Amino acid sequence: MVLYIRPNSSVCDLKTMRRLPACLLALWCLLPPASWGSRPVRVYEVDLDAQSPTAVQDAMREALVRATGRREAADDPGLASVVVDASRYVQNYGSGPRGEPQVIFDGAAVARAITAAGRSLWDRARPFTLVVLYPPPERAETETQRAALERAASARGLPISVIPLAVVDAAGNPLGADALLQAAQRYGGDQVLVGRADAAVPPGTLEWTLYTRVQTQSWSGPLTAGIDHTVDLLAPPAGVAPGEAEVAARVRVEGVTALGDYAAIERLLLSVPGVRRAEVVGLDAGAVTFEVELAGGAAALARELGGSSHLVSVGAGGSPLVYRYSGAG
Repeated sequence: MVLYIRPNSSVCDLKTMRRLPACLLALWCLLPPASWGSRPVRVYEVDLDAQSPTAVQDAMREALVRATGRREAADDPGLASVVVDASRYVQNYGSGPRGEPQVIFDGAAVARAITAAGRSLWDRARPFTLVVLYPPPERAETETQRAALERAASARGLPISVIPLAVVDAAGNPLGADALLQAAQRYGGDQVLVGRADAAVPPGTLEWTLYTRVQTQSWSGPLTAGIDHTVDLLAPPAGVAPGEAEVAARVRVEGVTALGDYAAIERLLLSVPGVRRAEVVGLDAGAVTFEVELAGGAAALARELGGSSHLVSVGAGGSPLVYRYSGAG
């Protein structure tokens, strides 16, 4: 395979790329950015109904839910002292984007209190999720449902946008995960959450499907269940040890036939919850080895990739992990 960088420039094939890392770097710079739309969440800036000790404690409960990603954090006995002493963590009072009163907690201090209590923290850079309701609700319901979804997402700390993205083709057939994720990229989205109203389910219940680069998950429930279950899937499990060391794991991916595959695989690996870094460290004929850094190392990565339709395990554990790439991610 011959890859042309640009007119009148040098040409590299895969054999040359293995010998000349600089050549690979030059090619890599021409590819689309590997990271999509993950956005930092203002976890510790919470709306206030009133500036009173009780209101500040309620705001702290919401901050704890956002910080951990776990709904039970609001009433977790291990975090009760943080709620009781909420005023001690207040850094400032301010106004939100619509002029609403807010309390701003000392994020570093609250995070230390959470980890000291043996609870996990959810990374503040979180996947930007495009939410689609299909068929689109009636105009009178659109704003009501949008507001309910946005409130639920704000309470759980998930950045979303509710948009009328096409989820079926011209013939009315459902689009697959790859097509939806490609469409999401145009809006800066990392993943797509589709809520389908189906005649086969009770009124008020939606068939929810979350499409990510790693896997597709489905469940049913009311409007806000789409947000709640999405966060339950993304946030670190309650039993994960806080402050668990980030470990570099080697991943060999076979079945790589085109330069675009490298970028697709890198994006897929970077989309795995908890992954901080994914870099190419080795090239072979038809294969590429990445070094991936995340809490829990290889075991955690293997667990997260267990449901991937594009990376299929062909190894028996050990290092490096070995997968076969089965198409555009």
